[in-house]
Amino acid sequence: MAALRWLTPRRRSATARSVLAGEASAEAARKSAQAAQESAADADKGAEADFPVHGDEQAAAFFDLDNTVMQGASIFHFGRGLYKRKFFETRDLARFAWQQAWFRLAGSEDPEHMRDARDSALSIVKGHRVSELRSIGEEIYDEYMAERIWPGTRALAQAHLDAGQRVWLVTAAPVEIAQVIARRLGLTGALGTVAESIGGVYTGKLVGEPLHGPAKAEAVRALAIAESLDLSRCAAYSDSHNDIPMLSLVGHPYAINPDSKLRKHARNLEWRLRDYRTGRKAAKVGIPAAAGVGAVAGGTAAAIALHRRRR
Repeated sequence: MAALRWLTPRRRSATARSVLAGEASAEAARKSAQAAQESAADADKGAEADFPVHGDEQAAAFFDLDNTVMQGASIFHFGRGLYKRKFFETRDLARFAWQQAWFRLAGSEDPEHMRDARDSALSIVKGHRVSELRSIGEEIYDEYMAERIWPGTRALAQAHLDAGQRVWLVTAAPVEIAQVIARRLGLTGALGTVAESIGGVYTGKLVGEPLHGPAKAEAVRALAIAESLDLSRCAAYSDSHNDIPMLSLVGHPYAINPDSKLRKHARNLEWRLRDYRTGRKAAKVGIPAAAGVGAVAGGTAAAIALHRRRR
């Protein structure tokens, strides 16, 4: 700064600020480069040359849907599609929009919002035929959901499929929606919440409970028993701390786009983390993932799990 003494006070001040700005910019660039190098090192450390394990018939992969496979909540996108088809009024769309906005900002599920969305959906579909909603679901997937699939998570699921393994969605969303998405992604099937229908027409009630939290773990456990799967060799993926029961069931849990509670829990247990929301991957060395071949449709396993909960 001695070289600045010959300048007038005003020029000296401006020049000093420029020097400080330049130094700050250089320091920020240095830290950015260092962070990039550390991120690359973490990615290399978390590399899984043997992932997924080929030919393991006692393993399977289970993926949460909302904010794990797809951005946002599927039921909200479904609601947008139903509104477009005159299933309900504008005031109901506003509620769906608010719930979706909150979900995207918070990055996790709020039980009250999810319950409200579920009750709204049940009242909306009451009296409609199951076949009608399935057909509409195909159209809504193309309109609102297909472009919201996370490429990174899709690649993980495809890795299991390419290894000859079976992959299921496990979600609190209606099973009809989940089955459409699973079929479009080429997955094995889906476990989802089952809405009651009589004679192929929705009654506006549920069969058992929503497939949420501990219920997801029970559905996965029921499928494992039915198919003689070894859960210690299975993989599970989710963004939400609500799915810790399901993630804890398997030998290879993954936190994908995790909320703050799941991120903390995963780091404490050295589970692997991946965040596709910003294009970064945070990797923690855990147990090498394995996934393999299962069987039977997801809907059947969900029904088994729900039956076991009612007993």
